[in-house]
Amino acid sequence: MPKVLSDTEVARYRRDGFHFPVRVLSTDEARSYRDRLEANERTLGGPLSGNMRQKPHLLFTWANELARHPKILDAVEDVIGPDILCWGTTFFTKEARSSSYVSWHQDATYWGLSTADVITAWVAFADAPVESGAMKFWPGSHLKSQLEHRDTFATDNLLTRGQEIAVDVPDGAGVDVALKAGEMSLHHVLLVHGSGPNTTEDRRIGYAIRYIPPHVRQLKSRDSAMLVRGHDRHGNFEREPAPRADLDADALAAHRAAVESSAKVLYAGTDRRTYRA
Repeated sequence: MPKVLSDTEVARYRRDGFHFPVRVLSTDEARSYRDRLEANERTLGGPLSGNMRQKPHLLFTWANELARHPKILDAVEDVIGPDILCWGTTFFTKEARSSSYVSWHQDATYWGLSTADVITAWVAFADAPVESGAMKFWPGSHLKSQLEHRDTFATDNLLTRGQEIAVDVPDGAGVDVALKAGEMSLHHVLLVHGSGPNTTEDRRIGYAIRYIPPHVRQLKSRDSAMLVRGHDRHGNFEREPAPRADLDADALAAHRAAVESSAKVLYAGTDRRTYRA
């Protein structure tokens, strides 16, 4: 029996490539996670950027806690089954009145994973109305398989390579994914999606958590992941350790090794070796 999503909602996810909203945190809990993020940002001297924006679940106890949150995992289990690895996490933050955006793209393009059995849970730490640069989803686009992309490395693009699909999304095809703080959306790794600039007076803070079942393999290089539910009977990924304290020496070392490996995968074919700011 499904734990969070009904049979109808799971069927709709498989048809459309997404589902939202799912309430996973109360407003107060979302505020608490935002406060902890922003406290760490003050310690680091500014918003998370570059390598620090990638795999923060290896750096911060609260980010790791959220990647293991039962309400998130229950919804993910309804789609990919009871054995779950957290393959990656990323913060997508748009500052107030920011020109940052995300071009239309598919997540899977440079990830090097063996199958499309990948789901992203995008958790809102703050309200994400349309005006904040909320995501847009192109329903059913995950059924088109892998589309051609071009790299732009555009300055304001939050993606690793500024990648964008080399086809036009039909006018009016995008569905706005407005979320309240504490809500999440789920989307398929091949779903075409993007988002515009933030025109509001508050930050738009989204925590994207990428989950895979253990049978998925990395085809490009050495890679790592963290078991967050069930069992890993395949051993396709090196096991990532949970941080014992925010930004402690062991956490920093584990994060550095994992991010250096993932950067090699994502930037294969370019001269880059570290994540863009």
